[in-house]
Amino acid sequence: MRKKPNPELADAENPNWTLNTFKKSRPAREVLPQILGEQISEELLKPRGRPRLETPKERINIRLSYEVIQHFKSSGAGWQTRIDAALREFIQSKPNSGLRR
Repeated sequence: MRKKPNPELADAENPNWTLNTFKKSRPAREVLPQILGEQISEELLKPRGRPRLETPKERINIRLSYEVIQHFKSSGAGWQTRIDAALREFIQSKPNSGLRR
């Protein structure tokens, strides 16, 4: 059974979409430049958030000793970043110990 629309919420300028309406619809990238102009539409459509990194950090599971975790956590927030920095420093201090197979 279909629910009757609430006449108090009905909006003549914003009618319910039908299957036909969806078929006729077009992506904002196609329509906005015609309505608002190229420059404004590009600004509205540019992706939000920080730009994607070329080489993003990778999520892994690693088991570290209790002492190591407590040492880094004791200095507050950002302890995982400090572990990453310590590992990078270690790598730089051992230039000839690269990947071995």
